Amino acid sequence: MFRTQAVESRSVVAQHRPWRELRLGIVCAIAAGFAIGAAMLPPLAQSPAYHEFADDRSIFGIANVMDVASNLPFLLIGVAGLLALRSEAAVAFRNSGERWIYALFFLGVAFTSVGSAYYHMAPDNARLVWDRLPMTIAFMSLVAATWAERIDTRAGVRLLVPLLALGIASVVYWRLSAVHGVENLRPYLAVQYGSIAVVLAIAALLPSAYTGGNGIYAVAALYGFAKVAEHFDAAIFEQTSLVSGHSVKHLLAACAIYRILRMLEERAVVGRQQPKGEARSSH
Repeated sequence: MFRTQAVESRSVVAQHRPWRELRLGIVCAIAAGFAIGAAMLPPLAQSPAYHEFADDRSIFGIANVMDVASNLPFLLIGVAGLLALRSEAAVAFRNSGERWIYALFFLGVAFTSVGSAYYHMAPDNARLVWDRLPMTIAFMSLVAATWAERIDTRAGVRLLVPLLALGIASVVYWRLSAVHGVENLRPYLAVQYGSIAVVLAIAALLPSAYTGGNGIYAVAALYGFAKVAEHFDAAIFEQTSLVSGHSVKHLLAACAIYRILRMLEERAVVGRQQPKGEARSSH
């Protein structure tokens, strides 16, 4: 009887394997598409208008003060995430390597606050580097974490360093290309938007090893609204006279990060019983 059940179990796994490989192929094809596009499309320069923000008010000698101050939530949430990761009871992990992935994610978020505030005090390409570098650390860490949670834990941990190197290289390449008069922003854009596309593709095609995995769609929606607010920077400032679209972008993006923190705090390993009174809710 037990032998028959084991044979049937292996048969089910074998039936599902081709579908899993197909889904992995789709994920890899999406990643390859962004990489090929960055390599084959003509160079794209950063528009000088990018540095012209609607809200240029100064307070206490701090230029563009609202765009600077609205970065504070990134610092607070980044530090809160790092503190949560210190307690093994606070966040469920199947592998200690996953904890390090999220530690780098929240570290990138915290340093994004510092880098973005520094950039907004006097916006230009040289300062923008320090805004984008920690952002790529956060983006690529999230890709590695998603891979570890939904595809292969050890592979996700091993991918972390190469992904971080790729993200950092995209920013360094953009800056050096600009300095040498052949500016090309496409690799950085491929890293930012490609990482989001890969995370969503993995989430849509493969189940999470943790409860509450569908929360990633709320994260993506909040980040999407943040990018919309960024696009309507001046229009939002004209309508409100209080806050610009770019400041709203910072706040919405911080909400997306906070949602990730809450997902971590509330989740449990699928199929693993939690001690009574310590069960995490799943949303």
